[in-house]
Amino acid sequence: MANWQQNEQLADITADLPRFSDALQRFTARLGLEIAGLDADHISLRCHQNTTAERWRRGLEQCGTPAVGEYDQRPPICLFKLAEPVCVAHWRFHIVELPWPGEKRYPHEGWEHIEIILPGDPATLNARALALLADDGLSQPGIVVKTSSPERGA
Repeated sequence: MANWQQNEQLADITADLPRFSDALQRFTARLGLEIAGLDADHISLRCHQNTTAERWRRGLEQCGTPAVGEYDQRPPICLFKLAEPVCVAHWRFHIVELPWPGEKRYPHEGWEHIEIILPGDPATLNARALALLADDGLSQPGIVVKTSSPERGA
């Protein structure tokens, strides 16, 4: 399998990775969040056009395999397991999330977020997440903490 950083169809996201890494470092510093001990599940892309999503899908398929089919939702989301990881901070992401564009427009096309994993009781997730952040970070304008946990099947 090809290295994703050498795939012509993924040249724009290869070029975007330093921007994302720098933005993540600035954001975690602003929050007072120490990320070294945290695990992350995957890294996600965002795009505005179906043609971009299709191009990225073709490129990711050459560098890995679909980890899961499209979720049963609209717009669809695809997950890919890459042979060569996307490296950000201390993380080595083999899973890339590629959602198709929907109604919402994002400020940037390229790498958009990572998902931090906090194992434990879902009932205490919010409190555990907030405890990781500095008080100064929580009081800054525009900071919102979003938590979710996997839904349990019946």
